[in-house]
Amino acid sequence: MQALLDIILPVFLVVGFGYLVAWRGLLSAASIDGLMSFTQNVAIPCLLFRAIWTLDLGDSFSLPLLVSFYSGSLTCFFVGLLGAHYLFKRDWEDAVAIGFTCLFANSVLLGLAITERAFGPDALAANYAIIALHSPICYGLGITTMEFVRARATGKPNRDLPVTVVKAMFRNALVVGIALGAVFNVLNVTLPATFTDALDMMVRTALPAALFAMGGVLYRYRPEGDLRIILFICAISLLLHPSITWTLGTAFNLDDSAFRSAVLTAAMAPGVNCYVFANIYGRARRVVASSVLAASALSVITAWFWLGTLP
Repeated sequence: MQALLDIILPVFLVVGFGYLVAWRGLLSAASIDGLMSFTQNVAIPCLLFRAIWTLDLGDSFSLPLLVSFYSGSLTCFFVGLLGAHYLFKRDWEDAVAIGFTCLFANSVLLGLAITERAFGPDALAANYAIIALHSPICYGLGITTMEFVRARATGKPNRDLPVTVVKAMFRNALVVGIALGAVFNVLNVTLPATFTDALDMMVRTALPAALFAMGGVLYRYRPEGDLRIILFICAISLLLHPSITWTLGTAFNLDDSAFRSAVLTAAMAPGVNCYVFANIYGRARRVVASSVLAASALSVITAWFWLGTLP
């Protein structure tokens, strides 16, 4: 119970405060959108750039860590995709959007915040290793699958698919921030203290502002749509993914810090980016929005449970 009070609830109280402010109309929808746009396109890319730039790539990028986390991610994508199509009779484009929702854990806004509160800022190296590949892998898989399904439906040739995917990836500010951080890291670039101090000021705004904005955005989502498929998505995101990661992490004998980061990140609810993806393609938007809201609420309890399983 103490973990729930000390670690998890403060994070969700910031989200809840954003929800309350939006509900009471203290900030307009345009203001919430502006804040979310700032965090997604400026502050969080700065945070990711700073983290990847200063990360010890050799020590942090452990293959067992990445296999433990991303085996769960990919399994959840295909379970969500196939379940949506064959169990719930959604067409393939809707099924891709639903699979993407099962794939894309909220690794930054919730994963970083909860891990940092639970184990401190020095315990985040494995989180950043996961996050460095998260947007490229998730968006790469989601966009490729959706474009393939659309090309097959319209009879378009697949030769344009790689160009379409690359263009879409590098329009994503998170991917750009990660890529620039990796370049600076590999080239061992140093910057003046004045610049890094300003960058650190920007970074400190990222998580609290993003959590607050996330609450404001979630207010617009109504728990509508097919309840069974929403519960299906929640079960995959909150139970199946962390179960696979926990099992593989145990089998690979991950060190405690990496194991904690992997399991907690896997246990996070789908991120708001899932709705962004569904909205870009105009597919399954109501179900995805409802699932993000429901899973975010349920993750208060499930995150507490998974936190209790960790060493």
